[in-house]
Amino acid sequence: MIIGTAGHIDHGKTSLVRRLTGVDTDRLKEEKARGISIALGFAYWPQTDGSVVGFIDVPGHEKFVHTMLAGAAGIDLLLLVVAADDGVMPQTREHVAIARLLGIREAIVAITKADLVEPARIEAVGSEIAALLAAGPFAGAPMLPVSTLTGAGVPELADLLASRAREARERQGDGAFRLAVDRCFTLQGAGTVVTGTVLSGSIGVGDSVVVSPNGLPARVRSIHAQNRAAERGLAGERCALNLAGPGITKDAIRHGDMVLAPALHAPTTRLDAEVSLLPGEKALTMWQPVRLHHAAAEIGARVVLLGDAIAPGTHGVIQLVLDAPLAAAALDRFVLRDTSASRTIGGGRFLDLRAPERRRRSPERLAQLAALALPDPAEALHGLLSVPPHHADIDGFVRDRALAAQAAETLTNQLDLVRIGPLAMLPAPWQALALAATERLDTFHAEHPDLPGMGLERLRFAIAPRWPAPLFRQALARLAEDGVLVPAGSWIRRPGHEARLSPEDEALWERIRPLIADDERFRPPRVRDISHLLGRPEEEIRRLLRLTGRRGDVHEVALDHFFLRGTLADMVGIAAELAGLHPDGFNAAQFRDRLDNGRKVAIQILEFFDRHGVTIRRGDLRRINRRRLDLFGPQPGLSDGGETSPVGRPDFKSGRGRQTVSGGFDSHSLPPVP
Repeated sequence: MIIGTAGHIDHGKTSLVRRLTGVDTDRLKEEKARGISIALGFAYWPQTDGSVVGFIDVPGHEKFVHTMLAGAAGIDLLLLVVAADDGVMPQTREHVAIARLLGIREAIVAITKADLVEPARIEAVGSEIAALLAAGPFAGAPMLPVSTLTGAGVPELADLLASRAREARERQGDGAFRLAVDRCFTLQGAGTVVTGTVLSGSIGVGDSVVVSPNGLPARVRSIHAQNRAAERGLAGERCALNLAGPGITKDAIRHGDMVLAPALHAPTTRLDAEVSLLPGEKALTMWQPVRLHHAAAEIGARVVLLGDAIAPGTHGVIQLVLDAPLAAAALDRFVLRDTSASRTIGGGRFLDLRAPERRRRSPERLAQLAALALPDPAEALHGLLSVPPHHADIDGFVRDRALAAQAAETLTNQLDLVRIGPLAMLPAPWQALALAATERLDTFHAEHPDLPGMGLERLRFAIAPRWPAPLFRQALARLAEDGVLVPAGSWIRRPGHEARLSPEDEALWERIRPLIADDERFRPPRVRDISHLLGRPEEEIRRLLRLTGRRGDVHEVALDHFFLRGTLADMVGIAAELAGLHPDGFNAAQFRDRLDNGRKVAIQILEFFDRHGVTIRRGDLRRINRRRLDLFGPQPGLSDGGETSPVGRPDFKSGRGRQTVSGGFDSHSLPPVP
């Protein structure tokens, strides 16, 4: 258990801790000389059952409230110290407000210097304290008058604290390890040592950790937990970790850093939070500068309002844009102070460490934040997946909540989630996505029976809510595994669908095909020539060739100049043979001679190959790209495993006016994406 003191300067916090534990927490020369606490002080109080209670003694001076905040993280019980002669003072009120904002739920009040006043004064101070604590979790906190000079009341206070320590509920130790660094020093013979309170999880000697946000890897050489040598440090304990690793030095680790399990290292500079504004403060304004205090860290930040203005004494949601990266976890408590560090403004909980910069005030986003505010991980994840876009990165959710590594599997089983790569979905939204995709494909096939399928991007844009392209591809892959649809390059089709030409088009294609095949395959006639040979309009010939191009039968190498797909495969093989005969590269004339074709057409073919990465041009010479030898079909004697067919890619342009088509290639096409 960790007990933290709070109270105004010179109210006897350090003296009371010394009387209880026998340890003087003022360790600095300046503290001894001035008689006040400046830095955090620590003391340990062994119990009869073998356990150890830790004390964190914080400064009471207003100039050192930031130090008090660093020590308040991880406190289980607040020991509020109020001097009987002074009563409630400004830092008494501020410390109580900070303790409430940090989520501390239990307090005991020690009315010190009781030997200096009359009983009536003690009673009056008690009433004043009760009024201060009436609204909040500390209402009804026990109050004991004590004197550190005479010892009066100290045994009773010690018994009460020991009793609360025995009754204290153990912190959850099954999460991932995090320790907030409040001291870092070099110990002769040991090396770099960091101290702090273990916020979650546990750590053992020999374990690997990361110092975040800098990302320094380290290994734990030894551990002191609650001032004793130990093999493990547990959540709720004050620990000293002896760290070793490249770059691990006293100067490399800063006050406010976080030592954590490597999987948790994901610092953030933008996060959404739930904030409460203290009564008597001014309303928060857009882009207002503040000082953010989290655990032992202090960082400058700007406030972005996500809803209505937050009035004094009320709460709301905001986005915090930080001046520097912060290592934190969702639902961690924080405190906001003004930029002059003269007063506390408010505080609250982090909700989302990966806050978006756009659409951050949309109804969907606010619904997501409402779900993320739920403390139970299963309820929060279920709520998050129940609102658009109905999917979430479950590994990121587990990491940002500092849950144990196996939590993702546990949540998946508990909620019966559908996993798509890193994403998770509830069964109902997943079934809705599958139904929307199949219905849209069925409609498309009915309207376009001549097409092999629907373009991936077109399908993605037709389904709401719209998924990011990489995630949509993963979802389609899962649907393909389930047999719901069939991917074919950039086409998506339903099982059993085949592209069909109309009887009239099929008949015309049977007349065109021989004209561009066999002996004429390397020098096929253009659209104009085919039109004259068959006595059909050019537009009709062009339309049909582009239609068969969508099926992958032909490719438009140059404007109105179509080659059969098999012919292109043969010409790739010829280019590969020339590349083998000429290691430094072959030229257009050599390629022309092998095709027995004209120079202009040969150059057009080579430029087509250049655009699609089959050949690589350097000056007048070309070399073959062996990874794309099978781009237009497997080559005899050559290994498979190159690029998949580009047929059906929807990102190419063709024909006059360079209009977008659904597949095939032409002289204006861009190289396919690797």
